[in-house]
Amino acid sequence: MNGVLLSIPSPPPSWSSFSVGPLTIHLYALCIVAGIVAATWMTERRWVARGGLPGQVLDVVLWMVPFGIVGARLYHVFSSPDAYFGEDGELVRVLYIWNGGLGIWGGVALGAVGAWIGCRRSGMKLAPFTDAVAPGLLVAQGIGRLGNYVNQELFGAPTTLPWGLEIDPRFRPEGFAAEETFHPTFLYEMLWVFAAAALLLWWDRRTRQGHGRVFWGYVALYTLGRVWIEALRIDPAEQVLGLRLNVWTSVLLFAVGLVGLVLSRRGREDEVLTPAGVAARRALEEPATAGGSVAERSRDGSVTKGS
Repeated sequence: MNGVLLSIPSPPPSWSSFSVGPLTIHLYALCIVAGIVAATWMTERRWVARGGLPGQVLDVVLWMVPFGIVGARLYHVFSSPDAYFGEDGELVRVLYIWNGGLGIWGGVALGAVGAWIGCRRSGMKLAPFTDAVAPGLLVAQGIGRLGNYVNQELFGAPTTLPWGLEIDPRFRPEGFAAEETFHPTFLYEMLWVFAAAALLLWWDRRTRQGHGRVFWGYVALYTLGRVWIEALRIDPAEQVLGLRLNVWTSVLLFAVGLVGLVLSRRGREDEVLTPAGVAARRALEEPATAGGSVAERSRDGSVTKGS
């Protein structure tokens, strides 16, 4: 085994999907769904703690997720076009999302559009919502990377390190057929984003960040790791000045994240809802307040039953 004594085995290709009656369930899709569920749960807790209303996050997610998935797929297709538009490409493969191929920045860009629509409809301010969702996005990305592991895709260059990832010959890129173990970039990114999520949660809890600063921290932290992880990968990708397109994208967005952190206001917002959202919250609170007042007056005897 090329002198490699230890390595990480890849799951058999047959594990990538299973059938339930006439349906084919892809583990890659289940990883994406699990990430969405985890991120939604985290964001709901953080949003309510910031003063938002229960259930509002789900209303936004219903807009954010479809937009994000479409954006992520489009970014992947146009940043790695050969498989779809190249000499041997098949345009219909654009629809084969279960085979992998979601570009995070397309997902963030169109997902932000969906979040903006959802926030406007639900009476929520966008900046505090992005602060609430940012750690959950990182967790979702980490869980989603398990789908790349199952599909044996997006791995790095050959390595003899003891944590090298075994890749089935059919999934090895051209020119690497003799290599057996590769950098497990899915694992590097998963560990990086989980650590970044923990750091953002600690920073926000300790210093009460707001006005989009947690989101800009997410952008800066994620791209800081993505630069070196992307540089390890050997799957086909568009090159610009000798570097992969996603390397340049990460460098640019890292700078944008730092600028966002510098320019955004310190501290946390006093209110996370728009005037319409505040009115909705008051409408929900008034019946409970009225009921509480009657109960108090009944206990002290000033209002008797039936009066």
